[in-house]
Amino acid sequence: MAGLRREPTARQVRLGTELRRLREAAGFTGREAAALLGVSSVQINQIESALTGVSEKRLRRLASHYSCTDEDLINALVAMATDRTRGWWEEYRGLLPTPFLDLAELEHRATYLREVQFLFIPGPLQTEDYARSVFAHRVPELPVEDVELRVRHRMQRQVALMDADPTPYEAVIHEAALRIMVGDRAASRAQLTRLLELSEADHVTVRTIPFDLEGFAGAASAMTYTGGAVPKLDTVLRDAPHGAAFVDSEAQLAAFRTLFRKVEAVSLDPGRSRDLIHRLAKEL
Repeated sequence: MAGLRREPTARQVRLGTELRRLREAAGFTGREAAALLGVSSVQINQIESALTGVSEKRLRRLASHYSCTDEDLINALVAMATDRTRGWWEEYRGLLPTPFLDLAELEHRATYLREVQFLFIPGPLQTEDYARSVFAHRVPELPVEDVELRVRHRMQRQVALMDADPTPYEAVIHEAALRIMVGDRAASRAQLTRLLELSEADHVTVRTIPFDLEGFAGAASAMTYTGGAVPKLDTVLRDAPHGAAFVDSEAQLAAFRTLFRKVEAVSLDPGRSRDLIHRLAKEL
């Protein structure tokens, strides 16, 4: 058996979580599932805890024992278990905290991306100067080389929107985020100009929520929503007091889909949103 992983990625953890959910939905204990495969219950626990991998053959056997008939889900889980692709984010392993790498991989593999932000321009739409100002403001203060490493990583995340097969991306941004000058006036103007440029791409949709919108109480619905290979494998990323939190239960995903639709419904359409951003840029 291969050695145990020291630090599983978020994608590996998600695979283990989904296999545990399938087992529990079928009413099996870990010991019973192990008996079906002819392995120890320790191995089942290690697979579900993402401490070790699982072969396609064993995964399909488990899905069959669990009476899972969702072929699209099974195939998506097999892809998660067998894909050995090393993405660009791997060059940062050991240099940046693991959540930075997990977010980059999540965005890279997403079938679509949706974002709602109220205080900051979304990461994939930020300029270098904007991102540098964000990271430089951190407490405790980061060394200059660590700030630059984070800026470079954030810029590379934009490949999901720029490559030959770009990911469909939709952002809803509150006017507060557009007006807050994270850097100086020139950097803020450049950021809004960059936002306008990106919003012209066919696969990018930028909507805004103006200050004068009446009856808006959705300021707590900030999120990064990533579409999975199947809806059950969608993921929501939310800021938490001690870092990013990944949300993936079906009930919570359904709630965040509803939240996004509600925020989207009251936002300005893309044309009027560009008008607002253009006006704010001229004011700087």
